[in-house]
Amino acid sequence: MGRMKGPGLFLAQFAGNEAPFDTLENISKWAAGLGYRGVQIPCTDARLFDLGLAAESQTYCDELRGICADAGVEITELSTHLLGQLVAVHPAYDLAFDAFAPQATHGKPAARQAWAVEQLMLAARAARNLGLDTTVGFTGALAFPYLYPWPQRPAGLIEEAFAELARRWRPILDAHDVQGVDIGFELHPGEDVFDGATFEMFLDALDGHERARINYDPSHFLLQQMDYLAFIDLYHERICAFHVKDAEFNPDGRQGVYSGYQPWLSRAGRFRSLGDGQVDFGAVFSKLARHGYDSWAVLEWECCLKSPEQGAAQGAPFIARHIIDVTDKAFDDFAGAATDGARNRAMLGLEGAA
Repeated sequence: MGRMKGPGLFLAQFAGNEAPFDTLENISKWAAGLGYRGVQIPCTDARLFDLGLAAESQTYCDELRGICADAGVEITELSTHLLGQLVAVHPAYDLAFDAFAPQATHGKPAARQAWAVEQLMLAARAARNLGLDTTVGFTGALAFPYLYPWPQRPAGLIEEAFAELARRWRPILDAHDVQGVDIGFELHPGEDVFDGATFEMFLDALDGHERARINYDPSHFLLQQMDYLAFIDLYHERICAFHVKDAEFNPDGRQGVYSGYQPWLSRAGRFRSLGDGQVDFGAVFSKLARHGYDSWAVLEWECCLKSPEQGAAQGAPFIARHIIDVTDKAFDDFAGAATDGARNRAMLGLEGAA
């Protein structure tokens, strides 16, 4: 089994207009100084990355890799979360999600979707030019407003939603397949694909498309009160990326999983910095190691209390402590003996048996 890589840092929540967060060079040096060995780049942040240029220019991609190498980090994956969100948007969310797309597409859902699909096609080529095998992102949502079945959902509604979702994603996944790049979908409430059951529905609608994979994030499963360790056993063959993010769930007499429209600080379920929540990361890292996961462990910071700078500083050593150097020896090998078929039969009382 291979060794997990890391620690890595997802840059989306840290990028800004002031140094050291304003350029890929500066933010990579900052991350490396905290102990990170990789950075996950949000491909929609022009301060850090030019997606169109990366799709067309090997020279530009080589320069980006050089900038990161000089800083002491590698590029782990490209994040396409905001683009994937726009592949499928229920009309209830149109105004909110217009903010993720160019001004020229605002109020024009079809144009916004076409733009997002085009950008995702570019992401496949950019990832290959960067020597990456994986991008990570969201599926978008058509059915999520109908999550709770009241009034009763009409027959066929969900099946139609997933058929359409697959229709929209298949050409994108095919384009990634041409480039040899997986898409690790982050299973996230708000997306139609938010747990194991919905991932299976999506995969079935895609006829098991080989490039449709999972960006594993236990925080989202804890907030849904899922068994996030059993999830690894069930879907480890599809897990190609890992967001290391903590969360806590503290229901009371006033609120539970839905959290009563409360702000993050007042919710029963909320994201926390690594080690401050309830995710059993010792067990998570052990499960992933047991199943041979050898890609990156990437911190995604979204704490409702702790500053991003403190969360990032504490996150690198936390991840490093949890990465397991998988052994190729059994603890009692010292007491073993060479294989001897006759002795084995004798030990079982089979000596002389027919």
